Amino acid sequence: MKTKKARICVIDGLGGGIGAVIIRRLKEVYQEEHEVIALGINVLATAQMLKAKANLGASGENAIVVTAPEVDVIMGTISIVLAHAMLGEVTPRIAEAIAASPAYKILLPLTQERLEIVGLTREPLPHLVEMAVTSKLPEVLKYV
Repeated sequence: MKTKKARICVIDGLGGGIGAVIIRRLKEVYQEEHEVIALGINVLATAQMLKAKANLGASGENAIVVTAPEVDVIMGTISIVLAHAMLGEVTPRIAEAIAASPAYKILLPLTQERLEIVGLTREPLPHLVEMAVTSKLPEVLKYV
């Protein structure tokens, strides 16, 4: 069954490294089958994700607030829904916009915050990205 072209939004802050890893893997698996939008909490994060071949990119709080409700899937770390995370880069408005978005969220359980999610096994970033892109995302795309 062929799914429609989904709008997948990858959100990251700080240096954008995790978002870039996610986007590179999305492009390896899906090429141009879906639109990948990079939303950086800051300009550096957006630049890194655009280098990873995102189709579109924008930076800052307002870009995230405006775009989050318009996409099918949001991917990133769990920090993107925690106000004041990423050394304060995640504003309450950003966290709320992402959490309230009707988009399906696929969040990696990585954070520098004082937060522990019970019941998860610790996995390295490449394993988490692989699970998100090749296992979870195909399940989600059936419903968008």
